[in-house]
Amino acid sequence: MRSRVLRLLPTAYLYVLDVAAAAVMVLVYLEFAETNGAPWWLGYPLALLIGAPLAVRRTWPVAVLAVVATAQHVATVAHVTLEPYGATAFALYLVASTCSHRVAVGALAASLGPAWVAVLISEPWPEAVGLCVFVTLVVGAAWALGRTTRVRRSFEVREAAEAAARAVVEERMRIARELHDVVAHSLSLITVKAGVAAHVAADRPGEAVDALRVIEDASRGTLVEMRRLLGVLRSEDAAVELAPLPGLDDLPELVSRASPAGVAVSLSVSGRVPDALGLTVYRIVQESVTNVIKHAAPASCDVSVVVDDGSVVVTVVDDGPGGRAPAGGGGGHGLIGMRERVAVYGGAFSAGPRAGGGFAVRAEVPLS
Repeated sequence: MRSRVLRLLPTAYLYVLDVAAAAVMVLVYLEFAETNGAPWWLGYPLALLIGAPLAVRRTWPVAVLAVVATAQHVATVAHVTLEPYGATAFALYLVASTCSHRVAVGALAASLGPAWVAVLISEPWPEAVGLCVFVTLVVGAAWALGRTTRVRRSFEVREAAEAAARAVVEERMRIARELHDVVAHSLSLITVKAGVAAHVAADRPGEAVDALRVIEDASRGTLVEMRRLLGVLRSEDAAVELAPLPGLDDLPELVSRASPAGVAVSLSVSGRVPDALGLTVYRIVQESVTNVIKHAAPASCDVSVVVDDGSVVVTVVDDGPGGRAPAGGGGGHGLIGMRERVAVYGGAFSAGPRAGGGFAVRAEVPLS
């Protein structure tokens, strides 16, 4: 309830300003009527017709402009006042800022044309010409300000819509990268262990059973992460239960799953990082270890995560065949995905064969 009241405060404030402006305009025109000696039966109704409708100009902008402008024309012809159509300008501003271009242009013409006629009828030449120019400047300025406001608001709305669309695309790209990392890692492990199970099923059934257990565990973990990621793509009305995102604390479990696939991984982690950056580190290690399983197994692999005052450095080095393609297959999605994750934070990324054999991935990501 409180938040709803706070949202309504700006609108209520504008309505209060309109009521105040209407009251001031009525008082001003009553003073004009008394000063110029207009009869009460003419001056009082004109003052009310010129000022009072301004209080509801935000509800009926075109109707208010028609009433106010007509009353002001009559007041000019009746010599009640020679005020340069301030009330008309005040009403016209809202028409110009809220209505379509066709309506706004028509309102400007309908306001200025009769105003010129009324001034030329009520004032001698050449004073009437100067007053017409003055009225045109006042009314035209209010109209131009209203149109400028409408264009600015339209631009802001369009910009907000484009920003929302970009956010949706970026989020879907992030989900796509997450899905790639999850599926690529798990399927690589499953493929390796399935091959082992098929190879030793007849001679060593116990080892085949162990391989099938690894496949089962990897499949279950993959299904959990895929449900979490795909849940984000559901409609807003759907209830999505999101598991915590993986981070540095999940690295030991990640590297332990590589051992049954023939890759012995040693892990060294020093320091802590924010959760969002922890996810990036986790995915870099996951993708790198996945590539070792796919391209270098059996092999050993060293994973190092070092956090200092200004950055976190992730290094994954293996002793597999050094001549193989870069992670992800040159320009593949693995290498691109890791590079994009690092680029989001303005970090540095490199991956390639080592001179003495094996393959190395290194990512340095600033902490701020």
